[in-house]
Amino acid sequence: MPVFEKANVRIHYEEAGSGFPLLIIPGGGLNATAGFLSDGAPFNPMAEFKGAYRCITMDLRNANAGQSSGPLETERPWDAHTDDQLALLDHLGVTNFMVMGFCIGGPFIWNLLRRASARVAAAVLVQPSGSRPDMRDMFYNNNMAGWGPALCARRPDITMAMVDAFLTKMYRTDPDFVFTVSRDFVRACQTPIMVLPDDVPAHPYAVAVEAARLAPNGQMSFYPWKDPKDLIPLAVRHVGSFLRAHDPSVG
Repeated sequence: MPVFEKANVRIHYEEAGSGFPLLIIPGGGLNATAGFLSDGAPFNPMAEFKGAYRCITMDLRNANAGQSSGPLETERPWDAHTDDQLALLDHLGVTNFMVMGFCIGGPFIWNLLRRASARVAAAVLVQPSGSRPDMRDMFYNNNMAGWGPALCARRPDITMAMVDAFLTKMYRTDPDFVFTVSRDFVRACQTPIMVLPDDVPAHPYAVAVEAARLAPNGQMSFYPWKDPKDLIPLAVRHVGSFLRAHDPSVG
């Protein structure tokens, strides 16, 4: 994977195919890497869509199994990652793009739309993360155990106190809905949105449906779509149709 460097941030990224740019945000929480797309995702969008789009993905900054690194910005955790995504696209000469995100990619997409909606032609949220009223601290607790200790072990400049501050700002300061934007923002968002919902603790069905319902140009794929597995190709075709319908390069 090539490397993009900006100040004290290093981003390892991957590209496949050609055409209108499609940014693909892998799942896996704060340990999200490009490898998730082939090893952990229900389908590999790099393989599925490289024939039609310039597919771009990246390791998340400071993911333990990845090769991207940078400071732990405790006061702006979501925006630090959005900075990385937009800086990489700028580096690659990409102005306008579509975006697809798995899991944590859902909140990241909403933050991209908050920060740079004019650049995003359409968005696909696959099994998006969301906040459950009965499990508000789930993401904080999971990352304090499954991300922070390993990060501190390999980065002596980062302490668990910093990890606590980072995760508190990320998941506890405004622990509602999709974390990064309000319901009022979604109601006003004109970007075409497709949601492929899930129904596990980290990917609450109710939040996915609410976001799709509130967005003026939102739509939801069928559910369930991952089980049985022979439904997955149908969901991929649905995503492909959505992307083609909103590809600005298609005359």
